[in-house]
Amino acid sequence: MSGPVSLAADRARLCDDPSSRGRAWARRWSDHVDAWLVEQWADAVGDADGSGVALLAVGGYGRGELAPGSDLDLLLLHRARTAPAELAERLWYPIWDQGLKLGHAVRTPGDALGLAADDLDTATALLSIRLLAGDEALAQELAVDARAQWRKRSKRYLAQLRTSVASRQARFGEVAFLLEPDLKEGRGGLRDIQALRWASVARDVLEVGDAEPLDAAEEVLVDARVELHRVRIAAGDRPSDRLSLQDQDAVAQAVGTDADALMAGLAHAARNVAWIADESWDRVGASLATSVSLLGWRSRERAPGLVVRNGQVLLEVATDPAAQPELPLEAAVLAAGKDARIARSTLLRFVDRSPEPDVPWSSHRRNLFVELLAQGHAAVPVVEALDHVGLWERYLPEWAAVRNRPQRNAYHRFTVDRHLLETSANAAALVDRVDRPDLLLLGALLHDIGKGHPGDHTEVGMELVVDIGERMGLESDDIAVLVDLVRLHLLLPDVATRRDLSDEGTIRGVAHTVGDSRRLHLLAALTEADSLATGPAAWGNWKAGLVRKLVQRVDHLLAGGDLAALSVADFPDARQLALLDAGDLVVDGRGFTLELVAPDRPGLFGRVAGVLALHGLEVHAADVASRGGMALEQFEVTSPFSPQVPWDAVVAHVHAALEDRLAIEARLADRIRTYARRPSGLGLPPPAVRFDDSSSATATVIEVHAADRIGLLYRVLAALSAFSLDVRTAKVQTIGEMVIDSFYVTHASGSLVIDPEVRAELERALLHAIS
Repeated sequence: MSGPVSLAADRARLCDDPSSRGRAWARRWSDHVDAWLVEQWADAVGDADGSGVALLAVGGYGRGELAPGSDLDLLLLHRARTAPAELAERLWYPIWDQGLKLGHAVRTPGDALGLAADDLDTATALLSIRLLAGDEALAQELAVDARAQWRKRSKRYLAQLRTSVASRQARFGEVAFLLEPDLKEGRGGLRDIQALRWASVARDVLEVGDAEPLDAAEEVLVDARVELHRVRIAAGDRPSDRLSLQDQDAVAQAVGTDADALMAGLAHAARNVAWIADESWDRVGASLATSVSLLGWRSRERAPGLVVRNGQVLLEVATDPAAQPELPLEAAVLAAGKDARIARSTLLRFVDRSPEPDVPWSSHRRNLFVELLAQGHAAVPVVEALDHVGLWERYLPEWAAVRNRPQRNAYHRFTVDRHLLETSANAAALVDRVDRPDLLLLGALLHDIGKGHPGDHTEVGMELVVDIGERMGLESDDIAVLVDLVRLHLLLPDVATRRDLSDEGTIRGVAHTVGDSRRLHLLAALTEADSLATGPAAWGNWKAGLVRKLVQRVDHLLAGGDLAALSVADFPDARQLALLDAGDLVVDGRGFTLELVAPDRPGLFGRVAGVLALHGLEVHAADVASRGGMALEQFEVTSPFSPQVPWDAVVAHVHAALEDRLAIEARLADRIRTYARRPSGLGLPPPAVRFDDSSSATATVIEVHAADRIGLLYRVLAALSAFSLDVRTAKVQTIGEMVIDSFYVTHASGSLVIDPEVRAELERALLHAIS
């Protein structure tokens, strides 16, 4: 195996070898690296006496499990006062020549222990020492002393480790619930397992029976991480611990399953790790506390039989859950309100002794359930604890179908179950906007409950909500409201971002669909809560403003108001009409709005859209008006690259385009070659063109659904221009990797586009443009 390229060649060969997978592959690769380093050591030491110096693997490599992209963490340990610099160079440089990442240090035992005394990373690395070559006694001495020091300073180390765990989890999020989790650093990931094992060196932090599920979870996580590295290396990408959507199919195939089963299995493993870790770190925190409460908090009136002590809700010994059926929910409300955890022993007593909820629910049980949801984000970990032991499913049997269920698109960030809890938590902050907070909270929790079943999730969810509402003892009118919240939970954001809010037909259509103000305000709050839980691309000032405007106008109409008095048509305004009448060229960019007044001509709209695409600007909305041979165009844009738009350069290019001095098509092709990224393609429906004749009486609405790409709007507008269609309004929405554009168009004469043959050809042209 000697030779300057043998190690890199070994890794490439092993990555291509299907005979071993996951953890077995990692151990096989570690063995190859061990053998290679032993040869390097022999070459470097030569005939010299190797006593008093040793080459050690530490950290992850010390544990003997190397993923393809893992660092080689090595320590050259020596007794002499002078560091063996020449030996170190002979060892490190051949590793660098392989193109592998190397973490290296040269220290005496005293230096290593001294650094570990003040540095947590060094201290934990020394807990995984493994001799590769050299003085065995020297290596054993450091291993023993490092563990002795860890135990001696355990109180400080454990406090630091506990803080480090919380900080890392907050930064990387949760493996179980994120759609693109970090398998190593995320909450419930491999680093959490190792942190528990480091803590266990100092003292017993695990309960009896915890070791086995931790080992099983580690097997699942290691297998996925190793195969993720192999998949990315095979694709020519850098190894990563973040399991992206576009890699999940390949990783799943490598471990012998499909992507949904892979993600569900990872979620299950990570939930077990997080469950054990939370309990363990709670106990560590209690043991480190300077004072310990022996009495705790209790209220005989509010929560008889329960006590909060040292951050945990405990069931008093004399209390029998069989005699108090609502105790699990009372404990959950108490835990969320006190920012505490329900103790594991208490949860297990609930599982063993609490009766199944009778049907229909009493008003007391229903109020407790809603009160728990009203605790907001504090309720999320409490519900997940109930779910972990099977108690939550007793109240909501439908939950089993959404538990750990991934949503395979780039728009969402959470699994279905966590998304529902996050939506409910967000809704708790909005209850003052509605007259029925209970229906808002229940609607938020259940709006996507149908996603765990075959078929359209909205239709399935409507049926499930009827059963759930009856089981909860709700009145029929309240059940009907919940059904409508499920049925219409996408109505407001879809209309606000895809339809012209200045068109009376839009407002009247929404008012007719919603029916009354109560439902409207519940839907408005649900829209915000749902969007915030979906991901950063789903809610922002632009979308919030559109939804707010839509709700205000629909509410006005539902209250008996006159839309004409509301001045629904807000484009063009008086100032813009004056600009049209003046007949002068105006190209003005400020904030996030570009305003253009120019002589009307075919393709004008598309030219400006092309310029905006050249500058990487995303168009969210565009309005067009014409008068006296002049055209007015207004574009609302954002820049994904900068908080400010470079208007000087944009305006200059718009002038050049108007004067036929800009090669828009060629420049777009250059930009695509430079900046186009490979889409994941996951969860994206095929391109589609739809005609809507119900949203407007004065224009034909054309919806275009396509994968996002540079210059898409420009090409769509060019296709519409080829049919001599006038575009009155354009609404553009990017959802993850998907674009949904809506265009209000008429023939040049002002007539609607209703001829079936014209529509068929137009659809053909648009599909060609977006494909």
